[in-house]
Amino acid sequence: GVFADVLAPYGFNQISPLNRLKPPSWAFPFGTDNLGRDMLSRCIYGARMSVIIGFSAAALATAVSVTIGVLCAWLGGWFDMLVQRFVDAWMSFPELIVLIVVVSVLGPGMGQIIVVLGLALGIAGSRIIRGAVLSVRQTMYVHAAQSIGAKSRRIVWRHLLPNVMAPVIVLFTNRVGTAILAESGLSFLGFGVPPPAPTWGAMLSGSGRAYMYQGP
Repeated sequence: GVFADVLAPYGFNQISPLNRLKPPSWAFPFGTDNLGRDMLSRCIYGARMSVIIGFSAAALATAVSVTIGVLCAWLGGWFDMLVQRFVDAWMSFPELIVLIVVVSVLGPGMGQIIVVLGLALGIAGSRIIRGAVLSVRQTMYVHAAQSIGAKSRRIVWRHLLPNVMAPVIVLFTNRVGTAILAESGLSFLGFGVPPPAPTWGAMLSGSGRAYMYQGP
């Protein structure tokens, strides 16, 4: 995806009507679509789009999860109870349905997809970070820092966050794949990045389904 400009033999929107619906060949290893565009090139450029959305949404989701999880675990009390009941309610809704509703209101586009996916995945993932911070909060070095009068900001940045980085990294890598699959599903249903930008989900729907029997 990073080197799509170098690896792709053609432009992702380079149309050649004389070569429409061609089967795989040396010139077009994956064949062509109904407009004569090279499918291999579109798959490679689609990888770039999916990776950009996946990593951006995962980074935003991780930031949201860490923020909510740390605040809930550290502050506790009524704040933790209210936020966690909201997280419970959020997790009870089917994720794809929520994404479809929000994107249909905001409109399709890469920015909207990244923000919606980041918030949706981040709220649900905050429970994992909260649990990790709660366990670290009970350790002796945190109690020692509190006993010598260290401020909450210093304890969070110097003691809590470095010791919960393992679940944070795992959560981030897991969210990349989840975001790519969710974006593909949204694109397949017509709520993803608008054409002519190639995305894996959009390539499977629309003309992909219409011509799958004529040019499989």
